[in-house]
Amino acid sequence: MLKQNLSFKLQHKLSPQQIQLMKLLQVPTTELEQRIKQEVEDNPALEEGEDQGDEEEPTEEQALTDSETSEANDDTPGEEDIDMSAYYDDDTPDYKLSVQNKGRDEEEREIPLAGGKSFADLLMDQLALREVDERTEILGQHLIGNLDEDGYLRRDLEQIVNDLAFTQNIATDKEELEKALRHVQALDPPGVGARDLRECLLRQLQRMPRSVTTLTAKEIVDKHFEAFSKKHYDKIIERLEIDEEALKSALDEIQRLNPKPGNTMREGERTAQEVIPDFIINTVDGQLELMLNSRNAPELRVSRQYREMIDNYKRNKNNKEAKDAMMFVKQKLDGAKWFIDAIKQRQHTLLTTMEAIMEHQRDFFLTGDETKLKPMILKDIADKIHMDISTVSRVANSKYVQTNYGTIILKFFFSESLTNDQGEEVSTREVKKILKDALEAEDRKKPLTDEELTELLKNKGYNIARRTVAKYREQLHVPVARMRREL
Repeated sequence: MLKQNLSFKLQHKLSPQQIQLMKLLQVPTTELEQRIKQEVEDNPALEEGEDQGDEEEPTEEQALTDSETSEANDDTPGEEDIDMSAYYDDDTPDYKLSVQNKGRDEEEREIPLAGGKSFADLLMDQLALREVDERTEILGQHLIGNLDEDGYLRRDLEQIVNDLAFTQNIATDKEELEKALRHVQALDPPGVGARDLRECLLRQLQRMPRSVTTLTAKEIVDKHFEAFSKKHYDKIIERLEIDEEALKSALDEIQRLNPKPGNTMREGERTAQEVIPDFIINTVDGQLELMLNSRNAPELRVSRQYREMIDNYKRNKNNKEAKDAMMFVKQKLDGAKWFIDAIKQRQHTLLTTMEAIMEHQRDFFLTGDETKLKPMILKDIADKIHMDISTVSRVANSKYVQTNYGTIILKFFFSESLTNDQGEEVSTREVKKILKDALEAEDRKKPLTDEELTELLKNKGYNIARRTVAKYREQLHVPVARMRREL
C-alpha cells in the first residue's frame, strides 16, 4: 500500500565554487600557473596585472543617481539593479595579497626543450641498414613496436603471431618470428629485445671480448642465474670450482651490465622536471622567515572594460539584446571576482598551514638535523589552525618548501611517534635516520641483520620490535642482509 508523508532532512552539499576552491588548494605551483592561464583565456573579464588606479571609481552619490535613473527607465517589474561596488577592490592593502621576490632587472630564463627521434625509431633505422629481406624487416618492425620502455619483449611470440594475422593480414609462425627477433637483438644497445633479465645480461656478455672473467660471468648467468640472483655465492663457488677472487671478478663484470637497455637511448628524451618550491623559509639572526613563492601570488584584476560595459547596458534596459548581453557580462564579472577571491583564500590557507608546520618543526628548520624532527600528524596541524584535516592534507599534497638545507616536500615533516626508554615521544623519522646511518656504515662483507639493527636501536634507547625494524628498513628501500652482502 502506497503512502505519502512529509519529512525534514538536513543535508550538507558543497557548491561548485567550494569544490573549485578545494581543487585550487590542492594543486602545486606549476599546475596553478596553468590553471590561472586557462581561466584568463576562458573568462575575458579576468586580466593579469595590477589594477589600474588612474580611473576614479564612482562616488556613492553618482552611483545612487545612476541607480535611480536606471530604475526610472526600467519598465520590467521585479528586475534588480546590479551593484558595481562588488566588482571593485576591497580595502585590503595590496602588500598583504602579493609577494614580490624578484628584482625588476632579474631575467626569467627558460630552458629550451630538445626533441629527437624515439627509441623505436632509432632501432628501426638500424634494422633498415641490416641485410635482411623485406618480410623479415616488416616482422622486425612489428617486434620493435612491442618492446616496452626498458627494451624488453614481454609479450609471448604466439600472441604476436595472432596480432600479425588479424591486424596486418600477415601469416607467420613462431620460428619465423624467432629469426626476426635475432636480428632485433643484434641491434644497439646490447641486450635490447630480450624476454627476461637473464637473456638481457647474456646477450650483453656475448658481445664482450672473450676472457676468463667473461666466460665465468656467462656461465653464471646462463646456468646458475637463480643462485646468482639470491646471492648464494657458496653454491656458485662449489659448482664452478673457482675461488672467491674469480667469483668477485665475474660478479663485477655482471654488475657493469645494463639491466634496462631501453633506458640508454631514452635518457635524451627525458626532460628533467624542475621542482618549484611553494614556500620559502629563511633563517635571519636565529629567526625563521616564511614567504609564499611569488608564483603563488599572481596579480589578477577584474577588467575595467567589462565593468564599463555594465553601465552602458544599464542605460538600454528596454532593449532585449542589451539585457541578454548585460546578463552575460555580469556572469563573467561574477566568475572573475570569485576566482580572484579564491586565489586570495588559497594564499591565506597556504600561509596559515605552513606557518603552523614551521612552528611545530622549528628545531629542524633552524638546524637541518633530521633527528630534531618532532612527531606530527595531520590532526596536530588541523587543531592548531582550526581547520579540517582534509584541508591540511590538500595543502601538504605535492607542495615543497625551500630551506637553507635544500628543497623538501611537505609530507616529509609528517610522521608517527614512538616512545623511547625515557618515556619521551620521538618521531619515527629520527629512528629511520639512525637506521640509515647504521646501514651506510656497515661492513658489506658482513651486513647487519634485522636482529642486530634491533639490538643497536635498543642500545640507543629505542625499544622497537624486530618486525618494526624490518618495516622501517623496507621503507628505506634497503633489502635484507643476505641481499646486501658483497665479496
